[in-house]
Amino acid sequence: MASQEVRLESTIGSYTASGQLHTLSVWFILALRLMMGLAFLQSGVDKVLSGSFSAAGYLQNAPPANGSPVADLFVSMGNTPLFVDFVNIAVPWGEVLIGLGLLVGCLTRLAAFWGAFMMLMFYLGNWDISHGYINGDFAYMLVFLSVAAFGAGRILGLDAYIEQYDVGGQPLVERYPWTRYFLG
Repeated sequence: MASQEVRLESTIGSYTASGQLHTLSVWFILALRLMMGLAFLQSGVDKVLSGSFSAAGYLQNAPPANGSPVADLFVSMGNTPLFVDFVNIAVPWGEVLIGLGLLVGCLTRLAAFWGAFMMLMFYLGNWDISHGYINGDFAYMLVFLSVAAFGAGRILGLDAYIEQYDVGGQPLVERYPWTRYFLG
């Protein structure tokens, strides 16, 4: 088995970070994508099949009970029937779609963005800093962001093929560069 290191470098402002990435890392990036995809797909399917998912009680009660700094926002959302109806559909079906997208590597960056957004909302809603600011919700949010940053959909995923789809004699991502924000 041949392996080598790949140099990574990024500059933000006046700071440059660089390092070496072992080529075996690709398998761990794939594992993160598949793990999060399976976790979200299972969670979403459970909610959809139960037919009884309701966010109202959680939104109205959990954040105030755990001292969330945005508890008033969650309570307001929970007291708005139209918003609760939206969340009751968006959470279970969002988890299903995010999970499927990650498992097959299709629209991976878009799926990972929404997964990270959901985890941010769960982090704020499940506020518990008794053991520090980092908990499972925060860690999952960073995993989603890593999956997006690494373009994990290109690793044994459909995004690798979608990006190269011929559109007028050019690969899709060359003809429409904005698609890189959703694919990869």
